[in-house]
Amino acid sequence: MNSKEMEQIIIESYKRDEDTMILVFAQWCVNHGLDAAELYARAYPEQIGNSRLLKAIPLTAPKEEAGDIDDATVLQVLSLFGNEELAFVVSEEIDRRPRKHR
Repeated sequence: MNSKEMEQIIIESYKRDEDTMILVFAQWCVNHGLDAAELYARAYPEQIGNSRLLKAIPLTAPKEEAGDIDDATVLQVLSLFGNEELAFVVSEEIDRRPRKHR
């Protein structure tokens, strides 16, 4: 395998992982009754209508059928891919939730 082929394999692997990150974010939004496209637009106003996010949204499961995605998990995944602005917007939404009394 030459270096060009290896580079292409690495790029494709990164894109698949990034698509997984996008789907995790979109599903987290569904699970919390939030609009993923609106949150993304707040974080990245210059990228409104991100095609990869728009492709991921229909792949999400209804809230009742989806598994739970912990807040820390979505924040870690976003940070792992350098989406600090989106992680900040997600953090704002987490902070807006009413606190449960223990």
